[in-house]
Amino acid sequence: MDKIFSERLLAISKSKDKTLNSVIKTFGNKAYMALFILLMATPALPIPTGGVTHVFEIIVALLCLELIIGRDSIWLPRSWLNKQLPDKLIKDSLPALAKKLEKIQSFSKPRLAGILNKKSTNRIIGLFILVFTIAAFIAPPFSGLDTLPALGVVIVGLGAILEDILIVITGFLVGLVGIGLVIFLGEVAIGFF
Repeated sequence: MDKIFSERLLAISKSKDKTLNSVIKTFGNKAYMALFILLMATPALPIPTGGVTHVFEIIVALLCLELIIGRDSIWLPRSWLNKQLPDKLIKDSLPALAKKLEKIQSFSKPRLAGILNKKSTNRIIGLFILVFTIAAFIAPPFSGLDTLPALGVVIVGLGAILEDILIVITGFLVGLVGIGLVIFLGEVAIGFF
């Protein structure tokens, strides 16, 4: 990418148009991944969200389905596209996220970028992100178990934007560990009750 991801995030936070539509315009052909990162960054925080982030997870699941069926352009209801992003996300989360991502970007370099830019690879990534998103969605509220599957989505999305297969694989591993924890601790909780 001509500008690093964190700079593009900061540009969105400083622009007048702070909508999902502006994110799509800013990131162009990487818009799916940018939206995955933005929408799953809050569930990826190690704090209980009480199910508030389910709205973000539903949007991500819809976007995943679009990616899996091979849509090149993003479809969301016009009212969602033109809705202003939450102030908390713009003022607090985006700058903090951009700062953390700068560190990852400094170690990243294009690895197997040709594979990551194929439509078939994007479909596979979309399928993994959908599975991780569902795991985050079904994790019990206030448990913090949605953190690792959501973090897997964020890391995979960042790896796809940076065209670094090593980061994508790391995201897959984090998401799979998160799913394992959701299943294991869910079974423990069911057995306990």
